[in-house]
Amino acid sequence: MNRMKAIALLLTAAVTNSAAQAGEWDITGFIGADARVFWEDARFAGQDDDVNLAAVFQPEAYWRSADGKHRLSFVGFARADSEDSERSHADIRQAYWSFDGRGWDINVGINKVFWGVAESRHLVDVINQTDLVEDIDQEDKLGQPMVNFNLQRDFGRFEFFVLPGFRERTFAGADGRLRPALPIDDSNAIYESGDEENHVDFALRYSHYIGDLDIGVHLFDGTSREPRFLLAASGDSLLPFYEQMTQVGIDLQYTREAWLWKLEAISRNANSDDFAAVVGGVEYSFYGIGGGSADLGILLEYSHDGRSADAAPTNQDNDLFAGTRLALNDAQDTSVLAGFAVDLDTDELFFNVEAERRFGDSLFAELRLRAFANSGPGDAGYSFVKDDYVQLSLNWYY
Repeated sequence: MNRMKAIALLLTAAVTNSAAQAGEWDITGFIGADARVFWEDARFAGQDDDVNLAAVFQPEAYWRSADGKHRLSFVGFARADSEDSERSHADIRQAYWSFDGRGWDINVGINKVFWGVAESRHLVDVINQTDLVEDIDQEDKLGQPMVNFNLQRDFGRFEFFVLPGFRERTFAGADGRLRPALPIDDSNAIYESGDEENHVDFALRYSHYIGDLDIGVHLFDGTSREPRFLLAASGDSLLPFYEQMTQVGIDLQYTREAWLWKLEAISRNANSDDFAAVVGGVEYSFYGIGGGSADLGILLEYSHDGRSADAAPTNQDNDLFAGTRLALNDAQDTSVLAGFAVDLDTDELFFNVEAERRFGDSLFAELRLRAFANSGPGDAGYSFVKDDYVQLSLNWYY
């Protein structure tokens, strides 16, 4: 219902502004398929084995008025998965109207907003809900209904958000991989607020730069995007519990020649726990390696999270991440990101490789590898010890 209201607002705004000169539409998107191969037998009974096949479709449409002041944007998404019914889903990533005034702009509808500078974890990225069935790296997000007003001044940019409607996180089903020992029953989610998913959230953000330093500061008040988990009365599943929270945070990035210094930090207040968390590190780039056009980046980040066992769980409470990013800067946009994270308390390891390349004008290939090691009973990643996989995705852009 909330998404339908947002779309209605979008259409009303478009009709109201019909006096604007006719512009041009840009219709694009992609159709694709991917295969996810697990090389170990499933750990839990009922989970699928070996291979997941999926088809994906992302249609996109953009319109801008001739005077450049009005924009309409639509991005849809749908996935059909061969094994996990919970991974088969559809979403409206974007469906909004935007008006650009003199020194201010407004967006009304469904949109995605990204905050953050770190590579291994995005602590301050709090507006959109994670689409966890897409990937465990939490980079994929669900569309969020919003009214977003922005004010640009010489001394910084101010962003104001009214978020009317909450999106629940997606989780793998009982027959899917990359799930905890007890499946998550997301059809019976519990809320701290009596308004449940209709609670209206608010957020503010200020961003600016001082020389080589980029600064972002935010305040969020509303329903936490990270659920806690309660044992169902039947004892055979977990129920997501979404509590109310207030969060303040800061993100900093300092650029100096080939160096990028990054920091994200938050302080969160909720009934379950009050805690602070931080992720920070450095990226150094070697440009034109070997006398060619390729660039190589070296990344090193540390993550600390002070939450207690009563708060929403995290597997990045005392972790070190190291990785490399190779960009060939060729006509095919070839790039590789490879790295690992180690838990400094338990020695758990998580390995990650992402390689991308374009073939011709329209075909885009991506290879991903995820692997887990050194996890024992009671460790955060123990549920995934047999879920190492490699995934090949082929997407055709039109």
